[in-house]
Amino acid sequence: MRKKDNIDRVWDIIEKVSVCMLTTQFVRGLRARPLEARPDRHAGHIYFVTDIHSPKDDEIKATPDVGLVFIDSNDKAYLSITGRACVMRDADQINAAWRKTDEVWWPVARTIPTCVYCGSSLPPRNWDGPASAVLTAFEFAEARLTGKEPSPGENCKVTVKM
Repeated sequence: MRKKDNIDRVWDIIEKVSVCMLTTQFVRGLRARPLEARPDRHAGHIYFVTDIHSPKDDEIKATPDVGLVFIDSNDKAYLSITGRACVMRDADQINAAWRKTDEVWWPVARTIPTCVYCGSSLPPRNWDGPASAVLTAFEFAEARLTGKEPSPGENCKVTVKM
């Protein structure tokens, strides 16, 4: 796969899956929660709209290293991004990331949420598995019988400017 194809594949997964697990660090360990990603492929950024009263804002301010995991189980595509995040309270950026569905969480005004920006500090990791569970089972059964390593799909590091 060409480098451009790998980069496009990363953004395709982010845009298709939309919701990812954002993992932050806190005093006693790690905390993960689902958030809807607002990718900006052209700028190379991922934004999240989140509540100003959420612990994740303080966690990100204290330790900006975060993890993002996107999973498309139908396509057997798995994407892991280690990045650095920052909390922004910029009204223009919140308005740019805002979607009508956000009014479910913040019906009064757009002054309550904040916007979390995430940029990648390490190359994202992408795993594209076989097309079906049957093929995966066959790969592992064949490996057991022949002693060869199974081929559960592609795994690559992708350098994406974020």
